[in-house]
Amino acid sequence: MQIKVLGSAAGGGFPQWNCNCENCRGVRAGTIKASRRTQSSIAVSDNGTEWVLCNVSPDICHQILATPELSPPPGVLRGTGIGAIILTDSQIDHSAGLLNLREGCPHQVWCTDEVHQDLTSGFPVFNILSHWNGGLEHHLIVPGRPFSVAVSRTLQFTPIPLLSNAPPYSAYRDRPLPGHNIALFIEDGRSGKTLLYAPGLGDPDDVLMPWLRKADCLLIDGTLWRDNELALTGVGRHTGKDMGHLALGEEQGLAALLASLPAQRKILIHINNTNPILDEDSAERQNLTQQGIEVSRDGMLIEV
Repeated sequence: MQIKVLGSAAGGGFPQWNCNCENCRGVRAGTIKASRRTQSSIAVSDNGTEWVLCNVSPDICHQILATPELSPPPGVLRGTGIGAIILTDSQIDHSAGLLNLREGCPHQVWCTDEVHQDLTSGFPVFNILSHWNGGLEHHLIVPGRPFSVAVSRTLQFTPIPLLSNAPPYSAYRDRPLPGHNIALFIEDGRSGKTLLYAPGLGDPDDVLMPWLRKADCLLIDGTLWRDNELALTGVGRHTGKDMGHLALGEEQGLAALLASLPAQRKILIHINNTNPILDEDSAERQNLTQQGIEVSRDGMLIEV
């Protein structure tokens, strides 16, 4: 199984276009050791030719241009290596890029009923794209029920409900249903190797913990270092818990949990522009390195 990290940042990317926090200012000026990042999305494949896109960020066009595997093959006038799309939630930074894929419609899109409802009401992407060559063809994801897609039949996807939050535009904000946020447990039927992909994680409950312990590789939400990070950096008032993200550096935080798990690789994704781990020389980044926790970057190839 191959996993290509198309984008590794949280909403707004890094540097965020309207932010002048220490990190964003530093990466623009070249005064910190950090890499620019687009918004969170990955692609997975069992053959390196046909890919399943997991989440579609607003930066998807730039990500495709930077990823030759997703471009039209030689001799084909119009085409793509993207054979299916899976959405783990209906957040803007994971779904707005669907609008940028309109020229390639129809697309096969897998998501839960809750996500589909959000994307046909508060943010009606499915409705809008119905005017482009068949639009988006919805395939239902039921939490807990494994499924596969035609382009990668040796990969099995098991959706696991996450305790997080619904998007700000959703009628279910602050009262999400189980299908509003899922992790994907992906198993390669040939090798038996497994990946757990969870870019939006609010609380690792008893449902998720067995899957965290089982996976060979973890690709996990690394949004914030501190729960009150936005307030500390002066750029916002929402906490990580408000947004549905478990901070890394708290006493009972995600970094401590990851360090205790047996996975061979533990990799963070969906990293906010304020997070000090983006600075490769920071104490927080060194802390993660000492615990064997990696920070994903755009273009990173992971083989499991």
